[in-house]
Amino acid sequence: MTNTRSEILAGWKVVLPVSIGVIPLGLALGVLVAQSGLAWYWALLISLIVFAGSMEFLLVGLFAAAAPLTQIALSAFLVNFRHVFYALTFPLHRVDGIGWKAYSTFTLTDEAYGLTTSKDAQTWSRAKILAIQGGLQIVWILAVVTGALLGGLIPPEIIGIDFAVTALFVVLAIEAYKAMKSLPVVALALLCALVGALISKEHMLLISMGMFAVALTSSYLFANHRRGEDD
Repeated sequence: MTNTRSEILAGWKVVLPVSIGVIPLGLALGVLVAQSGLAWYWALLISLIVFAGSMEFLLVGLFAAAAPLTQIALSAFLVNFRHVFYALTFPLHRVDGIGWKAYSTFTLTDEAYGLTTSKDAQTWSRAKILAIQGGLQIVWILAVVTGALLGGLIPPEIIGIDFAVTALFVVLAIEAYKAMKSLPVVALALLCALVGALISKEHMLLISMGMFAVALTSSYLFANHRRGEDD
């Protein structure tokens, strides 16, 4: 019991610095929920049941627009498809028990993956891994609910808060470019967005993301084929 407690504390210590970046995003999501006309408890439900970062921001807009379930499901699939690759190196083999494995899989976020990519993480205990993932989820839920409650106090005369989501994804796109340094990928994403908007403004996100995913996959397969021919 003492060893488990120390492992949980060790996991929370790992989470603590990351919380500095998680809390502002959670507050922003909560404010967005309030400003979208949804009741505050939607913030709790979304952060508790979905817990998928950027998808939660998109989900608020989809809910507010009463988007069909098929569109929501396909958007969730496209946005979170990257998690399939996360599972290849995430130390899930250290998490014993079907129930614990299921929870660990559910809470495999970008932050949790980033904290467990080191070689040492492959030997961490179940308690430490779950403490990291559970700690991140608790911090996220508290931040989102707090943002929703505070967002309800903001007068409706104050406009422009709904642009926070657009600003968030612009910043994420800039950071992704800094990490990849690939101008063609950025140009391809912009082209897909423009084509999607021209085809259908209502389903622009779905069309653009689908085109982008197909284009990236085709590019990857073509590059591998070329390398195979050169070899």
